[in-house]
This record gives sequence, structure tokens and C-alpha cells, in this order.
Amino acid sequence: MLRTALRNVLAHKARLLMTVLAVMLGVAFVSGTLVFTSTISQAFQKSSEKGYSNVDVAVRPGPGAGQPAGPGAPGAADEGPKLDQRTLDAVRDLPGAGEVTGSVTGFTALADKKGKPVGEGFTSSGANYYADGADGRDDRYPMRDGRAPQRSGEIAIDAKTAERTGYKVGDEARLSVDGPVRTEKVTGVFTTESGSVAAGGTLVLFDTATAQQLLGQPGQFAEITVAAAEGTSQAQLKSAVEKAVPDGTEVVTGEKLAEDESEMIEQSMSGMQTGLLVFAGIALFVGVFIIANTFTMLVAQRTKELALMRAVGASRRQVTRSVLIEAFVVGTVAAVAGLLAGIGIGAGLRALMGNFGATMPDGPLVVTPTAVVASLVTGVLITVLAAWLPARRAAKIPPVAAMSSVHAVATTRSLLVRNTLGALLTGAGAALVVTASGMSDADSGKGPMGLGAGLMLIGVFVLTPLLSRPLIAAASPLLRIFGVSGKLARQNAVRNPRRTAATASALMIGLTLITGMTVIAGSVQKGIDRMATESLAADYTVSMANFMPLSPEVGQKLAKDPQVTASSPMRNSAAQVDGGTEYLTGVNGSAFAQLTNLDFTSGDDSALGGGKVVVDKDTAKEHGWKQGSSFPVTYEDGAKGELTVSGVYEGNEMVTGIIVDTKTLTPHIEHVADMKVMVKTADGATDAVKSSLEKTLGNNPAVLVQDKKDVSEGIAQIFTLMLNMLYGLLAMAVVVAVLGVINTLAMSVFERSQEIGMLRAIGLDRRGVKRMVRMESLVISLFGGVMGIGLGVFFGWAAGELLASSLPTYQLVLPWGRIGVFLAMAALVGILAALWPARRAARLNMLASIKSE
Repeated sequence: MLRTALRNVLAHKARLLMTVLAVMLGVAFVSGTLVFTSTISQAFQKSSEKGYSNVDVAVRPGPGAGQPAGPGAPGAADEGPKLDQRTLDAVRDLPGAGEVTGSVTGFTALADKKGKPVGEGFTSSGANYYADGADGRDDRYPMRDGRAPQRSGEIAIDAKTAERTGYKVGDEARLSVDGPVRTEKVTGVFTTESGSVAAGGTLVLFDTATAQQLLGQPGQFAEITVAAAEGTSQAQLKSAVEKAVPDGTEVVTGEKLAEDESEMIEQSMSGMQTGLLVFAGIALFVGVFIIANTFTMLVAQRTKELALMRAVGASRRQVTRSVLIEAFVVGTVAAVAGLLAGIGIGAGLRALMGNFGATMPDGPLVVTPTAVVASLVTGVLITVLAAWLPARRAAKIPPVAAMSSVHAVATTRSLLVRNTLGALLTGAGAALVVTASGMSDADSGKGPMGLGAGLMLIGVFVLTPLLSRPLIAAASPLLRIFGVSGKLARQNAVRNPRRTAATASALMIGLTLITGMTVIAGSVQKGIDRMATESLAADYTVSMANFMPLSPEVGQKLAKDPQVTASSPMRNSAAQVDGGTEYLTGVNGSAFAQLTNLDFTSGDDSALGGGKVVVDKDTAKEHGWKQGSSFPVTYEDGAKGELTVSGVYEGNEMVTGIIVDTKTLTPHIEHVADMKVMVKTADGATDAVKSSLEKTLGNNPAVLVQDKKDVSEGIAQIFTLMLNMLYGLLAMAVVVAVLGVINTLAMSVFERSQEIGMLRAIGLDRRGVKRMVRMESLVISLFGGVMGIGLGVFFGWAAGELLASSLPTYQLVLPWGRIGVFLAMAALVGILAALWPARRAARLNMLASIKSE
């Protein structure tokens, strides 16, 4: 039986080719994902280890100490131990301490020579050059050109940034830390092992005093790193340092720092890996239909052969085993090919990231044992499991019945059981989805909706043979246009409903996911767009490019601009209310009403100021407040006061919480900073006004000036990027579905060779045969497309209704244009998939085909 199985694989290798390709693509996706994420992860880990190579112990301040508290940080900023020069000197004097370095870091946006920001968000950073060592040098940042910064007004930049921007020693560069623009002289260019720089970020160095002033607290460090003297272990040094620094200070070993960094990198990679593996799973799931379909057709075509084997003594178990051995061989070949292709995909993805400017630390391509084992096991297991049912079906055919009939017809009872089961699963799934869509809590509704969607998808798949006849019959009027070929195509498509269903289901699943995601993304984008534009009356919002706190100096400059008619900062501060922490949002009380369009359920914001505040409905409900209610408050500096609710409004993502006048709130904030500034101008939102405001702020590389259109476009850009990524990932499932259509048609042509020969003999020309196969493929693909789009729209609607509970401005948007494109894609899939099978059918020898069995 083993030799028979291997001979069958070799005899049907052409028919198994598409199955091998389908499995190979799915496995390649899995192995490519694992290789790619392992390569990135190890590259960053190696780079991180280099950064900690000279660190044996690190000292950090206690919580809330040594750095600005920032907006919203409860409690005074000066509580707890700090790292100052005295602490550093105490550590340096320890017997086991070698080189000791004080560090300060923070966000620093650098502009290129055209004024555009270099790097993005958190990858743009600044630090100090610590020149207080024995040799006056900081070994972390060896200078390639020039010298280190020594005073205010001087900076050094990393070599990669210098290459990108063209800055040289002696040039002047513009930068910003928290809003105001600074012009600094470049005195040096340095090299660094920093992982963020290796990943495409920027690093700007200041002298220590300037860095402390700009990025932290004057005279204080964010971290002190210590290298152990010869003969001193990290544990011994850690113990000695803990005794020398103030109580509450955090002391960790360099080994622990490297481990934490490695764990953080792994966690950040795991999200990407999980996401990519989900799509690989989808591609493999779609591949299951192709595998099952292929082996079902092979079993049907070899019914007489299998019956003969049963007649000469082969048991059912042996027949089942022989089919599974064939599947095992096919799966092994596909898995090995997929693994090799996946390694190539991993290398290609890495190179592709470089082409898009997302640079990474240097490192080798990493192929882990996990990637190899997972790929091989996945390919073999998927193929064998998918072939199990066809194998059992083959073993159950009685030898006598098989010898007398080429095809085993499904019994009425089996069809009834299948349709009943499909109806029950579909009904239960739909009920769960509809129930979940009406839940008020999106988090609690995710589980039932996911379960319901899965049940419904399985139920529809089980019902697909039943649904194929009426839906394909609906296309009859169009097929009649093509005469005899069209009529034959329709009859062929419904001749074997199970086969048609399995072929169409692969495409259906891909289009269900693509359509559903498109509906959800478009609707959420519309909802956020409405929220952004309807809740704000301001012409512009001004914020940091990385959405970190903004210096109040920015708001003050804008308020003085002659064309600005109203402006207000939005600054946050934590406070104690009713025994818990609530965040107060400080605004310009006299201008707030002109800058927002809030929907008030009671009262209004006309009295905002002094001790009068407005509160969103959810917060008011939580505390039992209403218009006129008063409540005690303890500000972040410990001062106590009383506030009165003058209005309750419908909160949203743009404006929420307790809104208080800045005149009341600011005196209690240790370090004043704004999250953004709202601006209204006399001439409204125009390009000229926007340019003028940017000029007022010194064309600051760190500051974003956005009107409502910019906000909408930014939202649209995010969703467009997300959708394009999803389309690209789901394209693999569509490609596998195309292979399924090609496979089914090719095997169907082989199966119907005698029939095609007879049609040729009675007058159907080659062109008619080609047209028949193409029309059959088109009908099957459009059937899968219609089913997929219908399910996708339903799931998109249901998920949107669930999201509407947390996004009040949500609005269902049906992207008719894209739906039309998806349907056209399904038709194109059918046409392309039929090219080779149609050509093969037309070229069959008429007499040889008639003589075939």
C-alpha cells in the first residue's frame, strides 16, 4: 500500500501541483513571518546589548523624582529621591566603581536644511554628552568629526543623521524640545550603538547643563550608569551602590537592563508576529478547501482503482492510510518548498523595509529551529487533516458499487443532514452576531460576536451547495447570451454542488474579510471625522508632532497674533475627587465656547471660569453630579478647593472630562505644559493663514498646525494605510483561492474528457469549448464573490453597531465603489483562473477523449 500510494503521487503529480502551491504559499507566509520577526528582534537585541556593554549597574530616581512631573502627573514633582551631582560623586567614590556617567534624555525634534523634521515622533531624541570623566570624554559617543558640545548653543548629531541631512561641523541647525524653536551650532558628529538611531531615529547631544535644563530638571540626572572596576562583580557593585544612594532609588544591574530591553523587544515583535500569523492562518484555512477538493476529486476519479484494491483484499483502513500517505508526501514537499520560500520572503521583507526608509540595525538573517519545525509541521498537518474526510469517504465505498459506477452520488439523507446542520449553525451564528451588535459594552460584545461570526461562516459554507443552485440559476439570463456554451457552463457549475461550493468558498472567505474590514474602516473613519469636525469650532489645533506636552510659550505666541480672534490651550492635571483620581482639563474659559461645539444636556459653558466647571455626562453620572452640584477637589500641589458644575455635555474623544478655567488650574500645576492649543482666526482656515501661523511659530519642526481638513486627511491616511496593509496580507488568501479555481477546473476537464470529446464530435468547436470552461469559472467565482461580499457587509454592519457604543458619531458607510471593485475582482479571478484549463480542454484530442474512461 505504501508503494501504491507513492506511485499514485507520481502518477497524479500534475493534478497535485496546485495543492502543493496552495500549501506552499501558506507555509511560506508562516515561515517568512517567523524568520522576519526573529531577524528584526535579534538585530535590535544585539544592538541593545552593545549599548549596555559598558554598564554594570544603573541608578534611577524613585517614581516622580528627577524629571518634570508633566501635565497630569499627580503630586508634587519634588517628592522622592533625586539623582544630582552629589549622588553621582558618592557612587564614583565607591571602591568597586570604575567609570561613572550621568545621563539625561528626552524628545528633541531636529529639522533638516529645508526645515522638515528628521525622524518621526519618539525616534527623535536628545541626550547629554557627559564630559566630567577622568579623560573629559564620553565613551558612549565617540566623535567622528569635530568636538563635543561644551556650552549652550552647541550640539553634536549622530553620523547617520548627518549623512541624511547633509549637516557638517560648523553648520547651524534648527531644533525644538517642547515647542519654541532653537538654532544651534553643530560642533561635532559622533557614532553610536543606539538601537533607535540604528532603526532610523535621530540623536542630538547637548552639554550636560543644557540637557538638564531642556530635557529634565536643572542639576539632576535621569540615570547614572556605573562600570565595575576590575575584580568586582555586578552583584557586588549593585550591593555597594544601594548603600551609597538615597532610599527609594532604583538600582539595577546591566544584565537586568539588557534582559528587560530584550523582553520589551520581544513583546513589541510578538504583536506584529501574531498579526502576520493570523493572515497566514487565513491563507492556510482557505488552502484546506483546495486540498479537500483535490483529494475528493482524485478519489472520485480513482473509484474503480480503489474498488479493485478492496476486491483483492485491501481493508478500509489500508485504503484510508494510502490516501493519507499521499497527503503526507504532498504536505512534506509543499512544507519544505514553503520553508525555503519563506526564508526568501523574510529576507525580502527586511530589504523592503530598508527601501521604505525604515532602517534596522545590521545583523544576519535568523532562521530559528522554531521556524523550521513550525513550517514543516503546519504544512504536513494541514494537508493530512484536509485529506482525512476524502480518505474516509474512499474507504466507505463498497467494492461492487464502485465497480459499477464512476461517481458515488450523495444520498438524500446525507444532503438533508448537511442542510439541516448548516441552517442551524447559520441561524445560531446570525443570532449571536445580532445580539452582540446591540450590546452597550464593546469589550463584552467582542467574544459573542467573534463566536457568532465563526459559526455563521461555517454554517454558510455547509449550506453553500444548497445555495449554489438558486444563485447560479439567477445568472441564466446572462449566460443565454453565449448560446450553447453558456447553457453548458451553467449546467456544469451546478452538476456537482459540493465541488462548486468548496471551490467558491475559498474565494468567499477572502472577500468576506476584505469587505467586512473595508466597511468597518470606512464607517469608523467617517465617525472619527465627524467627531473631529463637529465637536470643534476652532479653525486650527496646534500640537507637538509626537503629541507630547507643548510649551505654554506656543499658546502665548499664538494669542498675540493679530489674525487670531480666540485661542485656548488644553492642559491636563490630576486631582483627587471623591477619593479617586480625576483629570482636570484647563482651558481659556472666556474663549472656550467660541472654539467648541459641545452638545449640552443641561446648562452651558457660558459661566466657565473661577470655580465653575463643565463635566461630561459619563463623569457626572459616575459621581452623581448635575447642574449646580458642588464638589471638593485636591489639586496636584496638595491645595484644596471647591468646584461647581455649570453644565453637563456629551463627551467624545476630542473633548471629555472636567473642564476648568486655566486661571483656576494653572497656579496648582508644578510644570505647566499644554496638550494642544485651539485657535480661531478672522479669515478662517486658509492656506495663507496656516502658513502665517507656522511662520509665527518659527516654522517649527516639532509643532503641527492642523485645520479640520488636515485632521480628516490624517485620519483618512491612517485608515488607508491600514486597509492597504490588510489588502496586501489578505491577497495571499485570494491567490490561494485562484489556485483552487484553477485546480478544480483542470481536474474537472480531465474528468470530463470523454464528454468534451463527444461535444466536439457533435459540432462544438474549440472556441465554444474554451468559452464553456471560462463561463463555468466565471459563474463559480462570481458566486463566491457575491456570497463573500454579502457576508462581509453583514459582519461589517454588526461590528460597526458594536463600535457605535463607544463612538457616538459612528455612521455606517457602504463603499459601493469598492464593493463594485471587489465583484469585478471576483470576475477577473474567474477569467484568469480559466485560461489554462480552457486551453487544455480545447486542445484535447477528440477521438482519444471519446475512447477514455
